[in-house]
Amino acid sequence: MSKMSKDAKTFYIKSRKENIKAGMVGRKPEASRLNSHDFDFDVQGKFRYFETVLGSGKFYGTEGLWEEGVPFWAMNYTGRTTALEFCQKFLNEALSKIDEDMPIRGIDGYEKDGYKYSCQFEGDLKWFSGREAVHFDGKLVYECSFSGGDVED
Repeated sequence: MSKMSKDAKTFYIKSRKENIKAGMVGRKPEASRLNSHDFDFDVQGKFRYFETVLGSGKFYGTEGLWEEGVPFWAMNYTGRTTALEFCQKFLNEALSKIDEDMPIRGIDGYEKDGYKYSCQFEGDLKWFSGREAVHFDGKLVYECSFSGGDVED
């Protein structure tokens, strides 16, 4: 069983949606690294979500969850845009479609206006890896690999 409880999942989903909605400009703390884009969200000290990203066209990022100051779950990702037709708004919509049982990225198969989001992964919330992509009219315009799971000392 993953360290991510039902309450933690609910918090994580809310945090991700807030992060997408804010476009990583709301609740922005001081950068944790030189030229990083960070997002910090907490609920009265019980849970905390923190994401940091380096770059945008080619990027690397990490999401982490803490409960009462102790890290318990994290995900790393790296990706890139591959064509000018890439649409951040579409990707944000796809990423906001979150599977509540496995809330790591978006739901595979989301489509709109010629764009299609795909996401495949192996594992569970304790230990997983996967890949997501966006195609526009059949052409690859974005790709990202991710992995993560429980954090243990």
